[in-house]
Amino acid sequence: MKKLLSPLQSNTKTIVALLRIIVGAMMVYHGADVFNEVQMKEYAQWDNFKNESYPSLLPYIGKSAEFLSGVLLLLGLFTRVAAAMMIIIMCYVTFKIGHGKFWYEDQHAFMFVLFGLLFFFIGPGKWSVDHIVFKPRDRYTSYKKL
Repeated sequence: MKKLLSPLQSNTKTIVALLRIIVGAMMVYHGADVFNEVQMKEYAQWDNFKNESYPSLLPYIGKSAEFLSGVLLLLGLFTRVAAAMMIIIMCYVTFKIGHGKFWYEDQHAFMFVLFGLLFFFIGPGKWSVDHIVFKPRDRYTSYKKL
């Protein structure tokens, strides 16, 4: 019982990694519309984009960013950058396109914002390219040599 109530579980990095992989896959799925020309033309007809100078540009930027952030999260590469990108995109979707009605209509976009905050502040967890490329070091190992 004591272990269950402790603030940090031993498997926290594994759970964060699994959440990152699932959320990354979902973002890839959402962003894959960028490859569907018919769907992208439909997005350009939405009221939110009709009055823009280039009505098809914003949906392409948004869907491309969703796809890219999803791939980066899935791999655990530049996790904090990908999380920041996801936060910005999904805040735009939640508050501009969804008119801020995240408490009863457009909850899924806001949930991506919350997961983005989690990954931004906690990092990728296990099984990430970030751990291979950036090799996290124990901050005390440099003191052991002294």
